[in-house]
Amino acid sequence: MITFFISFVALVLGYLLYGKFVSKVFAPDDRKTPAVVINDGIDYVPMPNWKIFMIQFLNIAGTGPIFGAIMGAKFGPAAYLWIILGCIFAGATHDFFSGMLSMRNNGADLPALIGKYLGKTPRNVMLVFSVVLLIMVGTVFVYSPAEILGHLSGGSLLWIIVIFAYYVVATMLPIDKIIGKIYPIFSFSLLFMAVALIVMLLIKMPVLPELWDGLGNMAKEQDPSFTDNIFPCLFITIACGAISGFHATQSPLMARCLKSEKMGRPIFYGSMITEGLVALVWATVAMWFFYDSPTPGYEQLAAAKGFHTSAPMVVTTVCQDWLGILGGVLAILGVVAAPITSGDTAFRSARLIVASALKLNQKPKMNRLYVCLPIFVVSIALLAWQSSNPDGFNVIWQYFGWSNQTLSVFTLWAITVYLVRKNKPYVITLLPALFMTGVCSTYLFISKQAFGLQEDLAYYLGILTVIIAMVWFVVWIRKYGEKAREIGETSTD
Repeated sequence: MITFFISFVALVLGYLLYGKFVSKVFAPDDRKTPAVVINDGIDYVPMPNWKIFMIQFLNIAGTGPIFGAIMGAKFGPAAYLWIILGCIFAGATHDFFSGMLSMRNNGADLPALIGKYLGKTPRNVMLVFSVVLLIMVGTVFVYSPAEILGHLSGGSLLWIIVIFAYYVVATMLPIDKIIGKIYPIFSFSLLFMAVALIVMLLIKMPVLPELWDGLGNMAKEQDPSFTDNIFPCLFITIACGAISGFHATQSPLMARCLKSEKMGRPIFYGSMITEGLVALVWATVAMWFFYDSPTPGYEQLAAAKGFHTSAPMVVTTVCQDWLGILGGVLAILGVVAAPITSGDTAFRSARLIVASALKLNQKPKMNRLYVCLPIFVVSIALLAWQSSNPDGFNVIWQYFGWSNQTLSVFTLWAITVYLVRKNKPYVITLLPALFMTGVCSTYLFISKQAFGLQEDLAYYLGILTVIIAMVWFVVWIRKYGEKAREIGETSTD
């Protein structure tokens, strides 16, 4: 538990110190924001700062900081280190800049920002890539809450229909009608669950692996059937609790609602740190579940499933046992609400990205319907395939995990280019960009769902990819410097 306390303090200090530095690098000012200038009553709607924070937090959370942290905790204390370093230096910085750049560009979506800073071809790639990712997010986040609710009553199919009906309504309506009203309530449920679990951890004070016990793959040491390697699998598994490209598709939604740039640090950076704290709690709970002597009632489950116990099973078992009936209901509500709300904002983001590419005004209801229908049809088809395939959920989740982190790579490179153009310390995003480039390329080479190469070859190719990316950047920055000197400029938008 000592590592948990150290990690908790580190995340808070990360917000207070490094978050302040990152905000100073961007330099928010008093200019009018898109929410004030455009204010179309549909997607550009000024809202109170506290409400925007709660919505942003819930949008980016989903099941990522819960399920991802539980699955990542199987690797051991290395999960703590990734949550701390990833969240402070990569994820929160990534979310802050993607939100602030959106505000500086009239609430531009992610593909538009990619196009501005990386070029037309990357923009077109990211346009397709991000829409596919968002559809996968919406689909995955229908299935997981429907499965949990189905165990309680009514069966999964009924809940799938109910959740999808909600998605259609929430995606079509103005952002302040449903999202602005009920999301803060669901955010409270998710935060209550985290606080309640912290209290129970303090009461139980379980003996857990600490950082100084080693950063090796503890699951593989104890269970030979657990074959995933820490690199790159840990950094793909724990995404939303450390860094997630999906967040860059969500930040523009709130960038269109903020009334002041100076609220960027608490809204964007702060939401990611809060998500990191939630991931930290669930990683600790999961380490207790997998590594400490099981509490009465867990022995049979732990013996039967071991490290292959599903994340939803861990959540349901722990919440019902630790928090009682009322606490369990509120906790499960948080686990159910988080993916549902992330799913509907994923579809909303997909609608806005497609509409922007087609230059289709979203104020008329029929225009929103024209864009939404094909998106929902594709999602329903994907959901049908997933339901009929015994391993469908895991396959989609793995593709989602890799594509999610790959999206963060493009976002980090776009932010790095922006910082170079503004003559600011670009190293703060260059290093995370290079690291995540190595993670995603290595996973692509080593994963059985992709190339499935031998480990040594996959690692060498991953290193080669990072070297190529670094060489490309050095060549580009030299050319950019020469061009800037020729026209007498050192920074541009």
